[in-house]
Amino acid sequence: MIRGRIDTLSAAAIASIGVVWVAHAATSPRRPDAARGAVIAAQGVAPSIPACAQCHAYNGGSDGSGAFPRIAGQSPYYLDKQMQDFASGVRSDAVMTPIAKALTPEEAADVVAYYASVASPFLPLASADPTLVARGKQLARIGDAAKNLQSCDDCHGPDGAGEPPAIPYLAGQYAHYIAFQLKMWQLGFRKSSPNAMEYIAKRLDDQEVAAVAAYFQQARTATSAAQ
Repeated sequence: MIRGRIDTLSAAAIASIGVVWVAHAATSPRRPDAARGAVIAAQGVAPSIPACAQCHAYNGGSDGSGAFPRIAGQSPYYLDKQMQDFASGVRSDAVMTPIAKALTPEEAADVVAYYASVASPFLPLASADPTLVARGKQLARIGDAAKNLQSCDDCHGPDGAGEPPAIPYLAGQYAHYIAFQLKMWQLGFRKSSPNAMEYIAKRLDDQEVAAVAAYFQQARTATSAAQ
């Protein structure tokens, strides 16, 4: 019953977001310019917007620390939605919020177009405890009936490959970043998905958060491996 409820609410939420995003795209005065986005990624916008590459790297793979996410190859829908959420306060971040607010809609669209088009390699990272990864795999693929938790793959696709345009890939995303974002859902600093991600995150304990994060960091699908 709970799983069906989450699936229904998640589908409704995604559909609602999609309508808003399509309307936003339809009223955009021009097509995004990925080449201009590449310049902003490399140089920023004078005088106050820093280069995206300082945190995310020019190729969108970030630095491997997990402090900043991989954004290379995420769907333009998803990246655009996150920029809007940072600007509006639906997501709160000391670095991204002021940047998202300072960029014009055209500049943000150009950066989104650039990073959505980029393919970057996956950095070699230390392997996590196999027991931890195994627990994460179980949660990702099966869920946990005792906690009324559906599997992560139900929304994020097989092994976290993503379900474009609305749902991001998790395969190959940094464990530190995934764990941090689950905490942000738990604490209410991410507000866009109370009936799906917040619901799920609040039912995971610290060990399960670490397990899911460790599993997805090492997950490789045909889609992600090709990037």
